[in-house]
Amino acid sequence: MGLFDKLAGWLGLKKKEVHVLCLGLDNSGKTTIINKLKPSNAQTQDIVPTIGFSIEKFKTSSLSFTVFDMSGQGRYRNLWEHYYKEGQAIIFVIDSSDKLRMVVAKEELDTLLNHPDIKHRRLPILFFANKMDLRDAISSVKVSQLLSLENIKDKPWHICASDALKGEGLQDGVDWLQGIQYVILLLYSHSVKLFSFCKFSSLFPLFSFHPFLLSDQITQ
Repeated sequence: MGLFDKLAGWLGLKKKEVHVLCLGLDNSGKTTIINKLKPSNAQTQDIVPTIGFSIEKFKTSSLSFTVFDMSGQGRYRNLWEHYYKEGQAIIFVIDSSDKLRMVVAKEELDTLLNHPDIKHRRLPILFFANKMDLRDAISSVKVSQLLSLENIKDKPWHICASDALKGEGLQDGVDWLQGIQYVILLLYSHSVKLFSFCKFSSLFPLFSFHPFLLSDQITQ
């Protein structure tokens, strides 16, 4: 049992369901990624582009995820904002081989980050630099630079290189997202109890910080 699980048990924290928005341009691999995250017996063999949105669910050892897979086609991207209030975390998928539309991806990301329902909330954002298996793919570091992710100072974020077809890089991303969500649940859902615990505990240094003010440490 890990540290988060032990603390969750001590605090009486039951398993939680996290609502995640999966966003990104069309053909970036969003639906393939979500499909790979489901149990193998629930995965779909033939992936078709999402029209509008779909809802998928999967569980990890500690959390249940409900994922809103939003279409990235231009005429549907204005639907994203109707679900922002539902989201407790964001997965943003980028086609790392599509250099021509990297500017469009950045514009959509900037619009997302500046939306009133997102701007003042410290939602964790997991970026997948997808399709790393393709010849024209650029590195996750380069994707991060082109999207100016270093300018995101008020939200925890993390970027993973991924190959959704093979499932490579996906578990690392989900592990990060699960860890961040546990920190959020522990620090905010039970803030009074946690403060009382930390005040008289050797773990106090570990939890005496605001987790999102240390975004550089979290994301590196």
